[in-house]
Amino acid sequence: MRKLAFIFLTLAVACSNEANHVGNPLLLPLNALGSSIGNAVYSERRGKVEVFVKTNHPALIADIQRGGGDTLTKAFDLADVPKPVRMPHTLQLQSDLALYSNNLDALVVAIMVVSG
Repeated sequence: MRKLAFIFLTLAVACSNEANHVGNPLLLPLNALGSSIGNAVYSERRGKVEVFVKTNHPALIADIQRGGGDTLTKAFDLADVPKPVRMPHTLQLQSDLALYSNNLDALVVAIMVVSG
């Protein structure tokens, strides 16, 4: 009987609304599933952006230099970058243009870092 009471109390405490680093242990399987799905969606989106950057690199660099253009807009669309963030981020991309001109992976990361 004591074991049953202990198990019940342990589960009841685990369901509290108090902050902790683990969260509700009863929701851990659902959280893991949600995290896995989120990671898969991000990985798919990043893959599309990577292919786009590698296929359109010269045009992307030209758009960044100009402060925008169709190719950069398409890259932002693929990455799901929110519209209000695009112009300030383009200015940031311009400031690091030398890096992105020579390092395609860095450009992919720079685009994905502001994705939604």
